[in-house]
Amino acid sequence: MKVLSVHDLKPEDSLWLDFKGTFDHQTALENELSPFFQALEEYAGEWMPDVVEGKRRRKYARTAIWKSLEEERHERGTTIGLYRTKWPALDMTLRLWFPPLPPELDLTIKVKPLSFLAEAERCLQFVEMVRAWASRYPVSHVSAHSLADDQLSGAPDFGRDEQTARRDGFDKIYEVFWLNVFGPKLVETVGRERMLSTPAWRVEELPNGSVLLVTWPTATDFASDEARVAQARAHVHLRPDLDFSTVLRTLRERSATLAPVEPRFHPDVAPLLSRVVDDVAIHERQRKIAEFNAWRPPEPEEWRPADSALPPDVEDPEQAREHYGHLAELLVALMHTKVPSVFEVTPESLTNVDYQFWHEDFPRVFERENIDAHAVPAIGAYLGEVLVRHLGGQWIPRQKLEEAQVLVGKRVWLPFVRAWRYMRSRQSILDSSLTQLYHVAERHRS
Repeated sequence: MKVLSVHDLKPEDSLWLDFKGTFDHQTALENELSPFFQALEEYAGEWMPDVVEGKRRRKYARTAIWKSLEEERHERGTTIGLYRTKWPALDMTLRLWFPPLPPELDLTIKVKPLSFLAEAERCLQFVEMVRAWASRYPVSHVSAHSLADDQLSGAPDFGRDEQTARRDGFDKIYEVFWLNVFGPKLVETVGRERMLSTPAWRVEELPNGSVLLVTWPTATDFASDEARVAQARAHVHLRPDLDFSTVLRTLRERSATLAPVEPRFHPDVAPLLSRVVDDVAIHERQRKIAEFNAWRPPEPEEWRPADSALPPDVEDPEQAREHYGHLAELLVALMHTKVPSVFEVTPESLTNVDYQFWHEDFPRVFERENIDAHAVPAIGAYLGEVLVRHLGGQWIPRQKLEEAQVLVGKRVWLPFVRAWRYMRSRQSILDSSLTQLYHVAERHRS
């Protein structure tokens, strides 16, 4: 049963819910959690999970949930995942902690894309679900918001060191999100009357003393100026020590950071940069696109005019070419699991190799001695083989690998020199990409 991972969809924002409540660990788990799943089934609608994952995946059903929770149970807790097989994607994790730890129902939900919640009715149903949970399982603080903006807000540490943040939690109003539930302790810290008079789209006191606060009717509009003004007003109302104009300016800056930027990458490296920006954190993506729009890779220097080519200096040129082929096969052996296209030895496979090395931060992670002794020769040979197969290139063998050349048109290229420069750092993979060298050689082959 294949689930639709949030990573399977194109890079977009998600709705992120962070819910931590308490539960009665002395009550039979099925009885204690039935209200939780009842609310999920009543309000989730089109993003309702259809897969439960514990030791194995099962079709969603209450019996599957109880079975999975039991399978995963250990001395201090149990964890299950809930997912979907169809759009929209869902990544939902339910963790239960048992004594000697404080009994806790720890829930995170990611619904992707955030645009799925553009309809006010879907948002209302989501709010009603959280209201039901927070009324049944007492909380200290709950938030639901854009994942990208949540990350820009500094959550969950909000500038504190990790130890302090873990100890104190959300002990004061660090941020007001699209949806919030403030537990009784936070309410009393702010003042119940002040809390209930917050200027917001919905403010409701729950039966257990918590307060539900929703700043705006729809989650997707969080970055609009009207929603930001509402968010700032609610925040400074709950934190009179804050300055409204300063809070609003910060929120507007976050909106500007997340505003869509049209990619205009240098054509020689556009296929690679498109992969790279898809890999960065969602809250950094638009900033990275803008950065790459302005960036131009250095022109390749690993070439010389054909009339300056070094002549072959090996006894058996054909055997040397076979050796380059064997070296190229070492890269296939190294990368084929993560980059299946490496078998094809094509320009597209060069881009896939570039991306994988960048993604893994290969030059930093692996030992320099092994990189230079094994990876560099394999990469250089593979690059040379692509030039030979797709640009009509010809190997000019040399005893020293760094002097080996591939003749393409009126230039000879030095693929092993390129590979050495390429493997210096993560940035050098972009500065000296295999993708770029191929496209430049392609333009100069005639």
